[in-house]
Amino acid sequence: MKAFHCFKQIVHPRRRGRGLSLGEYNRAISWSKYLISSGGEIKGEGEEEWSADMSQLLIGRKFASGRHSRIYRGIYKQIDVAIKLISQPEEDEDLAAALERQFTSEVAFLFRLKHPNIITFVAACKKPPVFCIITEYLAGGSLRQYLHKQEPYSLPHKLVVRLALDIARGMHYLHSQGILHRDLKSENLLVGEDMCVKVADFGISCLESQCGSGKGFTGTYRWMAPEMIKEKHHTRKVDVYSFGIVLWELLTALTPFQDMTPEQAAFAVSQKNARPPLPATCPLAFSHLINKCWSTNPDKRPQFEEIVSILESYTESLEEDPMFFSSYRPAQDQAIGNCFLNFTASLRSATLKPNALSLKSSAT
Repeated sequence: MKAFHCFKQIVHPRRRGRGLSLGEYNRAISWSKYLISSGGEIKGEGEEEWSADMSQLLIGRKFASGRHSRIYRGIYKQIDVAIKLISQPEEDEDLAAALERQFTSEVAFLFRLKHPNIITFVAACKKPPVFCIITEYLAGGSLRQYLHKQEPYSLPHKLVVRLALDIARGMHYLHSQGILHRDLKSENLLVGEDMCVKVADFGISCLESQCGSGKGFTGTYRWMAPEMIKEKHHTRKVDVYSFGIVLWELLTALTPFQDMTPEQAAFAVSQKNARPPLPATCPLAFSHLINKCWSTNPDKRPQFEEIVSILESYTESLEEDPMFFSSYRPAQDQAIGNCFLNFTASLRSATLKPNALSLKSSAT
């Protein structure tokens, strides 16, 4: 591949893709023209380690878009990739600067993260006003797309545990690196052909030591922890809250607060302590974990290390007993029951002792 063939249509060897319409092609060209080079790498100071060789890039069909970004399927050095293009608006210098900082931060995180449940970084290109991030391509699309193809409540519980465990492992690794995701949701979780889930989109992630307050933060209200909605200081526990919402999605295949606008959902969560309703058929094991994760008090939410351990125990229990979820009782409930039994026994013992003493006194 000796030249940069911009937006040449890619057809999978086993699947026919539709060609670009003239309108799509023209819009694509308007973004990509800034990336066209003489065929070599486009580098800036300190970027040698991750700069893309644009002569090796083929850009295909768009499959996702945001306000300032578009994601295309492509080929880079003979491998399938996803290509995220970020465009700086000419009319808003502050926003343009913010998007550049976001790009720099996302590339820095992706470059250092190496885990089976984190999207794999390939390369990037920085040539304002368009930036390019190249990652591995996952054929299954986003978890949200996958779930919305299912009938509500239709995922087998064993699959729910498997998917949730992949997400929890990825997030545990992320937190072990001192990084907060801050926008964990089904749309930012990608599914491979083997149903492996990977955490993606680190555009608004931050180092925990540098996150500070939530002022000026723009996340996604339906998945956002109440302390972030209120723009208070936040910790890694905001990701745990979002995980609780994602786990609810896995069990329902629905959009959280789907009968509300994002703003109404934010008000309900932060002011009314509202949460998406759990289905009546939700196993106690899942409802117990979800309620812990989306607790209003961040200190009561578990760490991802604990969540991984819990989900691994569910997996082992399911292998031993396929009916595990029908008989499950949370350890905390069992402990409360044991405490009640011990208290009853102590009370009975204390009641018997005076009687024995009085009988002894009568005898003497």
